[in-house]
Amino acid sequence: MSVYIDDEFAFGLSRQVAGWLSTGQELSDEKILELQEVETREKAYQRALNFLSYRPRSEAEVRRNLIKHDTPEDCIEETLERLRDLDLVSDQQFAETWVENRSTFRPRGRRALFSELRAKGIHNKTIDVVLQDLDEDDLAYRAAQKKVRQYRGLAWPEFKKKMLGFLARRGFNYSVAAPVIEKVWSENQPDPADKYNT
Repeated sequence: MSVYIDDEFAFGLSRQVAGWLSTGQELSDEKILELQEVETREKAYQRALNFLSYRPRSEAEVRRNLIKHDTPEDCIEETLERLRDLDLVSDQQFAETWVENRSTFRPRGRRALFSELRAKGIHNKTIDVVLQDLDEDDLAYRAAQKKVRQYRGLAWPEFKKKMLGFLARRGFNYSVAAPVIEKVWSENQPDPADKYNT
C-alpha cells in the first residue's frame, strides 16, 4: 500500500502494517517513523520466511541473507528471535536434517559432513552432538555400492585406487575406507581371492 502525505507519495507499506491505517488519517512525524520501523522489521521477517520456504536453513544462512538485503542488525536479531520462538530456525534441527539427507541420498564421511555444516555456520559443539552416532562404516559401504558398477572390470590395484579416491572425496578416512573397499571387491568379483590376476 502506498502512503501519501500532502498528496505526494511518501513511502510504501505492506498490508500487515498498512492495516493499522485508515484513509485520511493524520500522521505525526513520530507515527511515520514508527510505521517505517515496523515496516522494516516486517519486511525482514517476511524475507526470512520466504528464504526458509525453499529448504531448512541455519541461523547463519538466514543472517547472511538478511545482511545481503541491507537489513539493519537490530531487525536481523529480532527476526531470528521470532523464528526461534516459532521453531522455524534451529541449528540443531538443521544439522540433524542435513546429516539425515546426506546419509540417505549422498553418503558422506564425518570429515565431509563436519566441513559442510561449518560452512553453513553451525557451531562445532552442535556438529559434534549430531555426528556422535554416525555409522561411517555403513555410509562408506553404501557410497561404495553406488559406485562399484563404474569400476567393474578393473584390476584390484586400479579398483582400490579409484574407490579409495572416491571415498576420500566423500570425507571417509583410510581406516574406514580400506575395509569397505575389500568387502565391496569381494562381493562383486567372480573370484575375489584372485585380486592380482584380474
